[in-house]
Amino acid sequence: MKLSETPLLVPPIPEDNITDLLEQRVAATPDRTLFATPTNGGWSDISATEFRRQVVSLAKGFAAAGVQPGDRVAFMCKTSYEWTLVDFAILYAGAVMVPVYETSSALQIHWILEDSGANAFLIETQEQYERFAEIQDQLDGVNQVWRLDEGALATLSEQGSAVEDAEIERRRNIAVGADMATLIYTSGSTGRPRGCVLTHSNFVDLSRNSAGALSHVVQEPGTSTLLFVTLAHVFARFISILSVHAGVRVGHQSDTSQLLPALSTFHPSFLLAVPRVFEKVYNSAEQSTAADGKGKIFIAAAKVAVAHSEALDAGKVPFVLGLKFKVFDKLVYAKLREKLGGRARYAVSGSAPLSPYLGHFYRSLGIKILEGYGLTETTAPVTVNLPDKFKIGTVGPPLPGHTVRIAEDGEVQVKGIDVFKEYWNNPEATAATFTEDGFFRTGDLGSLDSDGYLTITGRKKEIIVTAGGKNVAPAALEDPIRANTIISQVVVVGDQKPFIAALVTLDAEMLPAWLTNQGEDPGMSILEASKNPKVLAEVQRAVDGGNARVSRAESIRKFVILPTDFIEANGHLTPKMSIKRDNILRDFSAEVADIYGENPQTDFVQTQH
Repeated sequence: MKLSETPLLVPPIPEDNITDLLEQRVAATPDRTLFATPTNGGWSDISATEFRRQVVSLAKGFAAAGVQPGDRVAFMCKTSYEWTLVDFAILYAGAVMVPVYETSSALQIHWILEDSGANAFLIETQEQYERFAEIQDQLDGVNQVWRLDEGALATLSEQGSAVEDAEIERRRNIAVGADMATLIYTSGSTGRPRGCVLTHSNFVDLSRNSAGALSHVVQEPGTSTLLFVTLAHVFARFISILSVHAGVRVGHQSDTSQLLPALSTFHPSFLLAVPRVFEKVYNSAEQSTAADGKGKIFIAAAKVAVAHSEALDAGKVPFVLGLKFKVFDKLVYAKLREKLGGRARYAVSGSAPLSPYLGHFYRSLGIKILEGYGLTETTAPVTVNLPDKFKIGTVGPPLPGHTVRIAEDGEVQVKGIDVFKEYWNNPEATAATFTEDGFFRTGDLGSLDSDGYLTITGRKKEIIVTAGGKNVAPAALEDPIRANTIISQVVVVGDQKPFIAALVTLDAEMLPAWLTNQGEDPGMSILEASKNPKVLAEVQRAVDGGNARVSRAESIRKFVILPTDFIEANGHLTPKMSIKRDNILRDFSAEVADIYGENPQTDFVQTQH
């Protein structure tokens, strides 16, 4: 059984809770900017002292409204400054935040509110309230509902004006490290979401140790980041709390269509994103240069960037390659850096694997993508590549305070400071997810190299066993294919079947530009595109690239291009955009059946849905 561990950098202080991180930040640097909000095309800074003042004011409002220490308060809101303000105010009031994804359906909202026992719900918009109203009569415990679009935060702060500072100080000090800080529900890629009890120590100890390990990323002068990943997900939530601890200037942009303009004015020094964002930036640059007649230059520049990064790993950059790199740095790379704000030196990536090609490409742009690994149950990161301990294609070594081991069946198992306490009201599931010696069973498959760097290879529950007995990890095929410009999603199928196949959906956002560059009608529908010979050939090219990474027995023999896409609303994606494999296989069972019909030699099939 292989094992890798990294000792603590900062020892735990059991009495500390998350509010102490803000208190200590204000004491150390009262005037440092912690947040910036968009104002007239620019940004207005909010100091640590001012943020604390607003937090305490809102916490008083919650107290005046009857929120008691230990109460669960649910919150549905897009990524914004208000999200973190509410988060800390709830903690200062002694209560527990239960985040709800802003995209959640009425049934999902009902389950989270009912299971958590939340007695108050803070909602951002009229549309969100309408979803809640569908199930409100079925909930007995939710006795207070506030709406941000009706001025709830200002009203609460006004109502709390009579509450003494001493009362908030008393409340914020009730919780100790072992107490529940938040109840976060898993995104439910398999089955009903479970509530993960994350403690104050999970966040406090992880923030302190991660800040030490990532000091070049989060503790350099002028460090800043622009958050656009949803704060309801533990990944962004942890980064937000880490930023308060480390004194990082944080801005927010929830509308990804406005991401590039926001980056160009905010100028973050590091980014937090999922691989799909890096794929989109690359693919957009590729298509826009092709439209300008400079596509060959971009492709050549990309190849040089990757070769340059690989040469750095090998220890020497050949002279000619170095010259080419300098030329393309001025012609191509500098322009891409400016699109990302001009200052970004690092990016933290999680949720899904990043292709090594893109890892090398962005590194040569001057942006090290620090790929990491974690789950809701681990308060986000367990492992992460560090600026000085960095291997593209891996998710890095364990962070300080963590031990990672690989079980006999290949499962990644974890013990450490950020592993959750339990599943809420579910002792059976809690017992089943821990080993006898206290390691958390992640359900993921992986390997550790000789230096202790982790590589994730798939999910235990998603392993496909073909009729010939071959075990296939879908992610190894899906991830490289999904990186193609015109492909949105890929789902590999073939359990108990004679060969591996795939369901493919097209990227409606990228498709028109690609079609234009191919001399095709950019206005064609997804259904028309799914039958277009050039589209079919491009998807086949992507599939061939994925197949090149695996054995013939594991390779995709057929694919179906669906004339639709997988979205959260139809139950095919989680809020963090992971596929719900079981739901997809159920809803597209007819298409899967067609694949294994009477003509197994066909390289591809098209279906109507």
